[in-house]
Amino acid sequence: MRSIAQPGAPVAERIQWVEARGRAFSFTLQAGLPLLEAARRGFAEAGFAGGALSLRGGALGPLAYVMPALSKTGANAAFYSDTFRPEGIAQLKFAAMTLGERDGAPFFHCHGLWTESDGCLHGGHILPEESFVAEPFAVDAFGIDGAVFAAEPDSETNFRLFGPVSSSSQARADMNASGRAFALRLRPNQDFAGALEAFCRQHGIFHARIHGGVGSTIGARFTDGRTVVPFATELAVRSGTVMPNADGKLEAAIDIALVDYLGGIAEGPLMRGDNPVLMTMELVLEALDGETSS
Repeated sequence: MRSIAQPGAPVAERIQWVEARGRAFSFTLQAGLPLLEAARRGFAEAGFAGGALSLRGGALGPLAYVMPALSKTGANAAFYSDTFRPEGIAQLKFAAMTLGERDGAPFFHCHGLWTESDGCLHGGHILPEESFVAEPFAVDAFGIDGAVFAAEPDSETNFRLFGPVSSSSQARADMNASGRAFALRLRPNQDFAGALEAFCRQHGIFHARIHGGVGSTIGARFTDGRTVVPFATELAVRSGTVMPNADGKLEAAIDIALVDYLGGIAEGPLMRGDNPVLMTMELVLEALDGETSS
């Protein structure tokens, strides 16, 4: 399997995780607000400080974003491009977001694809405070209680990355029926699907659903044989599950959208066993098995 050398030594714990409670809900992003504030309000109204968000359709403008790029200094295995600020309104095709905190304030990590005023499909890493909701649109969310994604220095990649940490419960009374969930961050150079399958086996999870899913893989290999060769990508999970196959063996099915550092865009289901994480992969894993203990 492909691998990329990182500037720091590998951290022993290859999956950073916190068990939490959570539930799915929907809300409408309010027009005229920064995307960060619109997302924060939607989660807060449901009684959550953060979690995962899927955006299908909708419009952003102004929009500011960066793309993956090669490192100019060698301090990182890959880096970001200069900031793009396209004119007009961008029509979202799909985006995945992790809402958490940085320096004690709300912050998000969001990757997606959209069509700009030039009529072309673009993609990348959306910047929280420079991107605005152009018109109201509904989104699907999964809020978590008992864990938060916090931006912290990561010695392995030499980036400041979102990772789950425990937090005190902030749930309202209507959260009592919420389900078992895990806030996860996968570290570099491990297969995306394989890591989730192993995690579920270790924690007695036989049926799970992915919510959100923001990160990067080393290029990509799809189930239909297509490949993405450029190694630096920005990826968003469109849907994903971990379920038993016909033989009872756990298999992850993960459908994604990505942009690579040359501007190439690819979408579709990933091949199991051949899609290693480049920098990070953060997501919420909802256990659908009830209250089986780990």
